[in-house]
Amino acid sequence: MGGLAEAQVVDAVDAVVRRDVALAQALIVRDLRLDTLQSEVERRALALIAAHHPGEADLRRAISTLKLAMNLERCGDLARNIAKRSLVLSAGEPLLPLTGAIERMGRLVSSRLRAVLDAYAAGDVEPALDVWRRDGEVDEHYESLFRELLAMMAASANSVAAGAHLLFVAKNLERIGDHATNIAEILHFQMTGEELVGERPKVSLPEVEPESRP
Repeated sequence: MGGLAEAQVVDAVDAVVRRDVALAQALIVRDLRLDTLQSEVERRALALIAAHHPGEADLRRAISTLKLAMNLERCGDLARNIAKRSLVLSAGEPLLPLTGAIERMGRLVSSRLRAVLDAYAAGDVEPALDVWRRDGEVDEHYESLFRELLAMMAASANSVAAGAHLLFVAKNLERIGDHATNIAEILHFQMTGEELVGERPKVSLPEVEPESRP
């Protein structure tokens, strides 16, 4: 499930950058697979809890798995939202400098998601902690891109529609970064039995309403 969620994020960014309609459409269809996998994880975890009355460590692992699956499914939803935006963007003129900024932010976010998934597979909490500590870097990319997009839209009325779609693309990427950090916190609890103390390193972000789920 983690590998599919990561692939969805990578493909969503590629669909925007390459204006690849076929890739975006395939990604949207594949999102149903993530929904199915989340339901299967929930079914198995709840069956385990009900049937075996697990001890503290196993119960913590089961609950963490449920939370992990929920965050991965949400990453898939956000990737699907990006793909839908890319379909609209592909029909207009490319905004090359800002598309490059989207690509850089997308690479950063997908690398954070990959890092926490690798940490889960290896049973190593340190890479997850590194993602948690550096959460503010994704916010900084988003804030910079937000201001560039506003400046572009203010300078050219013709760019307003495409700029608005890119704003939502950037916001969805920022939210995926938040889910990667959520997963880092979940893994820390699963592996240590302790909650992470202190607030995440955050940057004060400009507001864009998150997209609603279908």
